[in-house]
Amino acid sequence: MKNIVLIGFMGTGKTSTGRLLSERLKREFLELDGAIEEKEGVSIREIFETKGEGYFRKIEKEIVKEASKKDGVIISAGGGAIIDEENFKNLKENGILICLEASADVILERTKSLDTRPLLNVPHPKETIEGLLKKRDPYYKKADFRIDTDVLTVEEVAERIIKIS
Repeated sequence: MKNIVLIGFMGTGKTSTGRLLSERLKREFLELDGAIEEKEGVSIREIFETKGEGYFRKIEKEIVKEASKKDGVIISAGGGAIIDEENFKNLKENGILICLEASADVILERTKSLDTRPLLNVPHPKETIEGLLKKRDPYYKKADFRIDTDVLTVEEVAERIIKIS
């Protein structure tokens, strides 16, 4: 059974949707950023602050490789994970890639109260979101399916994924 791999920008609903899918489909859920934090013993924010994004991406690649070897799991990949060609290949090999999307305004609203998002701890987060969305869009377009989550509930997103998977 193929994995269901949720990709997309932070704040699009990957973790919430992944948990619900796991519950409904009775399949294991792997939240890759959580797996990185568990392996490193510190938060993503601390990894970025103390060791940098390069180190984070190296650990992320190891976690993606391990997760991709599993069968029939629900995977929530970090927002930038699929920019790395090897990560994309590994996730795609045994997975259906579903990109969850949202507008910059919705992403900002969903993430504004979180201090755990190191890429958004900047003076103008909306501009950062817009820039990153533009940069990552070509990679997100490689997904098998794309779902705009702007006006959908987590339940509605999960139902759509169940129908297409």
